[in-house]
Amino acid sequence: MLDILIRNGRIVDGTGLPAFHGDIGIQGGRLARVGGQLTGPARHEIDACGQVVAPGFIDPHTHFDAQLMWDAQARPALEHGVTTVVNGNCSLSLAPLRAEHRPKLVSMFQQIEEMPDAAFDGAFAWEWESFADYVAALRGRVALNVAPLAGHSPLRMWVMGGAEAQKRAATPDEIRAMQDLLRDCLEAGAVGLSTSYVDMDENLFPVPSRFAHFEEIDALAAVLGEYGRMLQVVPEFYNTDITLARVDQLAELSLRHGIPTTFSPLFDSAVMPENVSRVLDRVGEQFQRGARVWPQVQTRPIDISFNLEVASLFFIALPAWYLTLRMPRDRKLAALGDPGTRQGLIDAAEPGGDTQRFAHLRVRDSRDASLIGRNLGEIAKERSTTPAAALIDLSLDEDLGVHFLSANMGHEDPSRIGPLIANDLVHVGASDAGAHIQSFATYGDTGYLFSEFVRKGHHLSLEHAVRKITGETAQIWGIPDRGLLRSGMAADVVVFDPETIARGDERPAHDMPENGMRYVREARGVDTVIVNGELTWSAKGGYTDARPGVVANA
Repeated sequence: MLDILIRNGRIVDGTGLPAFHGDIGIQGGRLARVGGQLTGPARHEIDACGQVVAPGFIDPHTHFDAQLMWDAQARPALEHGVTTVVNGNCSLSLAPLRAEHRPKLVSMFQQIEEMPDAAFDGAFAWEWESFADYVAALRGRVALNVAPLAGHSPLRMWVMGGAEAQKRAATPDEIRAMQDLLRDCLEAGAVGLSTSYVDMDENLFPVPSRFAHFEEIDALAAVLGEYGRMLQVVPEFYNTDITLARVDQLAELSLRHGIPTTFSPLFDSAVMPENVSRVLDRVGEQFQRGARVWPQVQTRPIDISFNLEVASLFFIALPAWYLTLRMPRDRKLAALGDPGTRQGLIDAAEPGGDTQRFAHLRVRDSRDASLIGRNLGEIAKERSTTPAAALIDLSLDEDLGVHFLSANMGHEDPSRIGPLIANDLVHVGASDAGAHIQSFATYGDTGYLFSEFVRKGHHLSLEHAVRKITGETAQIWGIPDRGLLRSGMAADVVVFDPETIARGDERPAHDMPENGMRYVREARGVDTVIVNGELTWSAKGGYTDARPGVVANA
């Protein structure tokens, strides 16, 4: 008897080949049969008439590290059809990490990924130090599959100590110790190593990975080569010339050690109109040499929501604002109300009387309903003040409770993004899910891919889009047993309506520990999600209690 029988589906198998109609049988966590008309009993039947049956989607750039410890379903990932997530990106992972380094790492997560105290403090029992013990803590408790990266920054902290890791280059002995430690991580199930060239800690000081010289990166890449595992990098994406140099460096590492490499993000932006074309030209040249350097592109624009209660990354280019907003609440309120400090912040945001930086912001949430949706520039004009001054005044009026929205940052022109996403050299990723949870809802990439670039723009066929986030991703990352609907493979399956799948509405949720607030984006058009042969989410029943997720390489 089959465990699950999916009948009458339009099967898109993850290879990119044309869809076909048929049934799918699942037994013992595996795909027992794909295609044809199946007869016989099953414990659970799903009628997929009019719907697509595809491999579970794979999200290669998330920060679910902490969330998985208090939310086994990584909400809202499953309801968007995601059955496998890669975490530990951007040089940060929860292991390997000595207990004395936890506060520092948490501070870096809070700064770089905008995770609040509630995501860490008392949210879970931190009972591991080694990567193997971290993997053991995940095993048996998660509802979806996890493909964890080892972060370069905690690797340095483990070997060099917290202070020295953020002070200098490693010695040859320390590099050898990091190589041994990375081997332990890879043996335990890490799918690769992540590093960063741009991120800063809570004091706006470079994270440990940024102090590594090339010799250290090369030595760690050599260890990755022993296992054929991934090197993930955050390059200086704000500067095209430096990004090109990083592409060349990654290509050399890929060729020298036989490893795949990926960098994220690659943004299309009016501020750097030639960025994408120049970077893709260089990537193409390196692929012709045999290197594997995959740029990650997210499908959706970013809408950043913030208030002055939290030091949002919206202010990262304004250190005076950012450091003020990091103050304890009482000191912050006093500073914002102090005439001298207030004027200093306004001058920093509007140098020379240029009031454009904040003028585009909209009021997203306010006790004054008449303000919601209005442009900050217009409000400032009405009040005979400037946008920066209005932002401070409105915030103080509501005890910092008013929220502002900076909409459609990056990816301004969907007609340019469609061809970019469809490019064979581009890897769909960079969702950042699990991070920035108080600033914007990072999910919706998969639905947006189908609604914007398949149905609306016709930039990709349905089969091409599915391959981009299933079979292709599994192949790039070397994630075994995933990404295809093929007999004998793990039964990760999503059933969705190709005419309605989309990213849904964004809403605040209070489902974190201590009733902490975050933003989540609802899914549309996804009907059923199966992980390793078990039903984990359905549109009719919501989330189930199943915990069938595994660690990919463990």
